[in-house]
Amino acid sequence: MNVIYMVLAAIIVLGPLIAIHEFGHFWVARRVGVKVMTFSIGFGPAFLKWKDRQGTQYQIAAIPLGGFVRMADEREGEVAPEDLPRAFNRQPVWARMAIVAAGPLINLVFAVFLYWIIFLQGTETLRPIIGRVLPGTPAAMAGIKSGDEVLAIDGKTVGDWEAINYALIDRMGESGELRLRLRHQAGEPARNVALPLHRFLSGKEVDPFREVGFMPWQPPLQPVLGEVVAGGAGDRQGLKAGDRILAVDGKPITSWQDFVEVVRVQPEQALVATIQRDARILTLKLTPVAEKDAQGIMRGRLGIVLKEQKLVYPAAYRQSIHHGPVDALALAAAKTGKLIMFTLDSMGKMLQGLISVNNLSGPITIAKVAGQSAALGWEALLGFMALLSVSLGVLNLLPIPVLDGGHLVYHAIEGVIGRPVSERMQMLGLRIGVALLMSLMLLAIFNDLSRL
Repeated sequence: MNVIYMVLAAIIVLGPLIAIHEFGHFWVARRVGVKVMTFSIGFGPAFLKWKDRQGTQYQIAAIPLGGFVRMADEREGEVAPEDLPRAFNRQPVWARMAIVAAGPLINLVFAVFLYWIIFLQGTETLRPIIGRVLPGTPAAMAGIKSGDEVLAIDGKTVGDWEAINYALIDRMGESGELRLRLRHQAGEPARNVALPLHRFLSGKEVDPFREVGFMPWQPPLQPVLGEVVAGGAGDRQGLKAGDRILAVDGKPITSWQDFVEVVRVQPEQALVATIQRDARILTLKLTPVAEKDAQGIMRGRLGIVLKEQKLVYPAAYRQSIHHGPVDALALAAAKTGKLIMFTLDSMGKMLQGLISVNNLSGPITIAKVAGQSAALGWEALLGFMALLSVSLGVLNLLPIPVLDGGHLVYHAIEGVIGRPVSERMQMLGLRIGVALLMSLMLLAIFNDLSRL
């Protein structure tokens, strides 16, 4: 994917979220009577700025991934005598807490708004019917079959693949049993299946479907090559556009998905492929090169592209869902709440060592996913924005100095003991908070780079 495209997508996603966050601080500060000196979207030199009648300077700066609101505050500089009653530090504790909390909270409200828009559109989703069961996995050993429909996970009804995905990642880092309720065909009695879990998704593999061992149903795609990348492994080893894959190591290949799976799990291993080229049957020795995927796992690649084919989903596999404004709002609030709890639960499991810190992601991964979401359409982009908005809101409320949550703790302590926390303690907390955030950021960037 083009780097410029990814960067632009990241700016389109993060810019509004940061603007909304800073607007929350600004709006509440104005409501409680605090003088706002500057409202900035971005850091660095301002290339566009103007003032309103109350003396607030609005500006858009050169570095768009950030922003700030600067208020009159005697701790940060001289305040004009006429503005002293409107200085932030002279406001009651409740007012200062409201200003600080407004930024993260408006991010959470904005996430509800974005999901509300998405739910209002109505969706056509795939019924949760299993397409493939991967050999040697818990699903295969439990007797789960292609064509089984997933009805419930751990006692909770699931109506589509997104619900299944959330139900699975809720068990991230856990050991025990995953309880599934399945039905093979309409009219048949449902059956219960238990899959063993051991530190589920705590390693590098973060695809919950692959770890349990079943994949969503997809229309079978003919294993015909549409393009062979010049200079790639497939090109060097004799593959050509138009080739049909008939078998690998003597095992028939009936769909493109089967061939991808064989290649994917056997990097740097020689494969004997039977190929149909026009009217001829050929045998080629193929050795997939090893490349890291998005999670940093080595996967096999041949540098080939599927021939374009029309995807046809039979009516039996599709379901249309439509919501009115009230129902859509309730669903949006519920989904945001679920994501908040999932974020907190994941952080807790990471601190306990149940989830690998390899799952931390930084700006490179955000830019990459933003670009992919933009390519999928506006609904996918809004969904990613909502997810990031929840993350921004929750992370900023954590009780870490330098974050909004850390300032809330200081103000809460002041409210209890009747005096501000000493500057010495605040400076110590600031150093600890900066060190912690810098360490996490460096780890996230290291994870990003290791995935490239």
